[in-house]
Amino acid sequence: MTQARTRLNRRAFLGSASLFGAGLATPALSQALDLGMETYEETAQTNMRRNISSFRALDWQPYFSNLTNGAILVDTVSRALHFWSEDRSVYRLYPTSVPVSEELTRRGRTEVIRKVEGPSWAPTPSMKQRNPEWPDYVPPGPDNPLGTHALYLSWQYYRIHGTHDTRKIGRKSSNGCIGLYNEHIQELFGMSKVGTQVLLI
Repeated sequence: MTQARTRLNRRAFLGSASLFGAGLATPALSQALDLGMETYEETAQTNMRRNISSFRALDWQPYFSNLTNGAILVDTVSRALHFWSEDRSVYRLYPTSVPVSEELTRRGRTEVIRKVEGPSWAPTPSMKQRNPEWPDYVPPGPDNPLGTHALYLSWQYYRIHGTHDTRKIGRKSSNGCIGLYNEHIQELFGMSKVGTQVLLI
């Protein structure tokens, strides 16, 4: 492998690692040391091409008949959330966490029914059954699983929310909700409203 290509691959790898946050950099470095840098760079290039092909901009029209109140599309396969404003002037694409299993994944149409800055959290009955050691209530703050902001959906217990644990973004890591980096949910929170359409696919 030429020195120029090595620099290019290393630059591409570092760029893709930074996309998913510093929280993933340490496991990536460990893997690079285990595989040998040259082999790891080739693997990273392949994975980056795969991510780019699935994590792409979309048009709203195949998914919504209109943009009344704005629209949110959550793609659980590519682990991405798309937002379109009602006047079509704003489009955003964010990486997300998605449910850990098919059993916990819900798909279909819903809408934002409530917006909360500084949400509190309580486990659902099924979460508590699976994890009896979990607390019954967590107040707003750095230990709260819902992060800094939450959009409550018309489906009971389902939210689009932030997370203080940035390692979860881009992974199957939730109990049903869709998680975003706190800075992303803060932006989405400001753009969306009660009544914003939501579709999970």
